[in-house]
Formats: sequence, C-alpha cells, structure tokens
Amino acid sequence: MSYPTIKCGVSEMPVVGLGTWQSKPGVVGAAVEKALSSGYKHIDCAHVYQNEAEIGEAFSKMFGEGGIKREDIFITSKLWNTFHRADEVEAACNTTLKNLQLDYLDLYLIHWPIATEPGKGTLFPVDDNNLAILDSKAPAFAETWGALEKLVEAGKCKNIGLSNFNIAQIEEVLSFAKIKPANLQVESHPHLPNLELLEFCKKNGMSFVAYSPLGNPGSVFRKEDQANLLQDEDVLKIAQKHGVSAGQVLIRYQVDKGNAVIPKSVTPSRIEENLKVFGFSLDTGDMETLNNLYKKVGPKGYRTCSVLHWKHSPFYPFSAEL
Repeated sequence: MSYPTIKCGVSEMPVVGLGTWQSKPGVVGAAVEKALSSGYKHIDCAHVYQNEAEIGEAFSKMFGEGGIKREDIFITSKLWNTFHRADEVEAACNTTLKNLQLDYLDLYLIHWPIATEPGKGTLFPVDDNNLAILDSKAPAFAETWGALEKLVEAGKCKNIGLSNFNIAQIEEVLSFAKIKPANLQVESHPHLPNLELLEFCKKNGMSFVAYSPLGNPGSVFRKEDQANLLQDEDVLKIAQKHGVSAGQVLIRYQVDKGNAVIPKSVTPSRIEENLKVFGFSLDTGDMETLNNLYKKVGPKGYRTCSVLHWKHSPFYPFSAEL
C-alpha cells in the first residue's frame, strides 16, 4: 500500500504515522508490529518515552523475518532535555540508535526548547521543592543545534528538526542554522489548530507534524473539565456525513491541512482504522468548522500538553498562554 507523503528536508515523510508516546512497555512492540504489517511507513519515537528498546525489538523482527525494508520506513526520535549540551548530544543519539537497533534516523528532533540538568540519574531532575532543575550551563540553541548538524554530517540522521518550539524560538534557530530545521512537531487538533504556527512553517519550508491529533483522550495530562473532541457534535456530524469515525475525521483534518499526523494507539483495530483516511476528504465547509472549534473552549483554544512544571524556565514555549 502506498499513501501520500510530504517533503521533510531531504526525505519524503508519510503523512500518517504511529505515535508511541504513552504506549506502555509490554504492548508498544506489538503495536509497532501491527502498524508495520498494516501498511504504516512512519513511526514516531522518543528517548523519554522509555520504550525504544522494545520498539527496537519490533523493528529487528519486522525488518528481518517480517520482510519490510528499513529504507521504506520513516523513523523519528527526539533528543531529551537533559542532553542539550554539545558533549551530550551524540551519546544521546547513539543510545537511541542502539535501543531502536538502527544505523540511522530519518528525523531527529530537539524534543523541547528547555534544557534540564544532566548527570542526576534521572530524565526529570527536581529539587527538594519538586521543581524541575534547569541546566546550570543553560546551553544556547546554537550549541545544541550545532551538535545535531554534526549528526547529519556523520550519517546518523538524515534530517533534524524541532518539537514544541514557538515562532520566536524557531526564528532564532533559523538565524544561525547551517542545516535548516526540516520539521516542527507540536500538539495540534481542532481545539488547538496552531494555524499561525503552521503558516510560519510553510513559509520557511518546514514540514509540520501534529501530535495528539485526537485531543489526547484518556491522557493523564487531560484536565477533568476538558471537552472531548471525539464526542463533539460538529465532529460527529462531519463523521456521519462521510461515513467514517470521529477519530478518522480528526486525522484527515491534519492531512487536508498538508500536515503529517501521528495518532497513538496500541489497539489493533484502532491502529488499522487510523490509517484508513484516504478514501475521503474534507470539504471547505468541514475545514472551516474544524478550524473554528477552538472557540468553544476559549479564545486561545486548549492545550493538553502544557508542561507547566517547566513554566519557570525562560525557554518555556507557551508563556503567552499563561
């Protein structure tokens, strides 16, 4: 099965991928195997998800006896906050490559614009008051990005990019980058359409990947009063019109905006369903409705993954929303 791609630096990125955030060890490997055997050609990973070793076992199996070619699959991972110093970056990438049992990544992202203190024996260092410990050396974006560029030169990553950066932060990286960011990955769904950010990326030749496209149902990050996109009456009306599920509408919404999208699931039937979004498309009226759904939940929409435990950082990307 072939399906659409978007340009991502020197590569083509399949527009629907499998997200693995919050996919627990013990089930994530089976989910990746199911996705690859169902026709997925894009898998999104990260060191901080703490499941890359199990995903690596699935890759080894599917790229061996599964008969799938590694070069046909687009694989992303991400540099965690405790490894932003230049002398930490390559080792962090090497760990990911070892865990995933790969020789290279198609895309390696700086996961967050926030650097936290390395060498504490944890990915989430906190002080006695349970406040995140920011990196005492506060490495500049230029330092971290320069180390990522060396990974491209070494053949360990085909493309490099950013995740959870705001426009001003991306502009800073663009000002000094020898290799321009190929991609931006951020939370995006009709309650947080990120239309200005998307337009900025298009103007600057960056592909756009939407995580949490269904609004993060069931996530520990959700607030009790958060509206459920999958139960929104407008979404359900559009789904009924096209004879598809609400989830498929929300995934197709990203595709029709020209984005790639990485819905997460470990349920076999849902993994299959999430890929079946190429037999219909949303019309102008549908898109207009979905682009304006955020107004139901507030003037700026609703961000599930607001990571308020880092809001004391000068690099916190969502300070304008506080």
